[in-house]
Amino acid sequence: MAEPMLQLRDLVFEGRGHRAIDGVTLALDAGRTAILGANGAGKSVLLRLMHGLLMPSSGEVQWTGIDGRAPRLAMVFQKPVLLRRSALDNVIYGLQLSPAQRAEPAARLRERALAALARVDLAHLAQRPGRVLSGGEQQRVALARAWALEPDVLLLDEPTASLDPAAMRAVEAVILEIAAGGTSIVMTTHHRGLARRFADSVVFLDAGRVAEHTPVNEFFAQPRSGGGHAYLEGEIA
Repeated sequence: MAEPMLQLRDLVFEGRGHRAIDGVTLALDAGRTAILGANGAGKSVLLRLMHGLLMPSSGEVQWTGIDGRAPRLAMVFQKPVLLRRSALDNVIYGLQLSPAQRAEPAARLRERALAALARVDLAHLAQRPGRVLSGGEQQRVALARAWALEPDVLLLDEPTASLDPAAMRAVEAVILEIAAGGTSIVMTTHHRGLARRFADSVVFLDAGRVAEHTPVNEFFAQPRSGGGHAYLEGEIA
């Protein structure tokens, strides 16, 4: 049996007198995972712990090696983090920060960044300042920047939040294309339709604990926890 892609063991995170993650033990396989839960359940904190942006108060985060190396991780946030430079230069900057990419010649980095923007249908806006783009376009720039790094695992924190339906569909199409290329994706989302269309499995968090980890169809058909049932019924949000 293949080893899980990610293992969390007795993971705890406390901050400002609040235990946001409370003893999470979880094994994730490669593929597409949606992390669901009510506001304040700890979804974003858990994703940041997975990435290493936060250090756990206790417990362990262990990624399985790929071909003898640590997996390449990338993360895209709910609010895109763009610098005061063009969309193209935002993608190039991400490549320059990557130890695996920054040694490449500048012309090659530019070529890769342009290709990434083309994959998200934004090549025509390559020279536009990133911060004047629409919310959906900014999110696609952030996805292009992450995609250009050729990650093994892409972590997405509410990637379609606050977007209009057209922008949401465009972002979802990019995410599906990234996943189709073999990148494993772990995504937090409040959009249940997106989770249902996209995910192989669901992790349902309730007050910082894993209440369910189940195949997506089973979760939406018959959640096993009271919290999961209340969430799908709209009783908690």
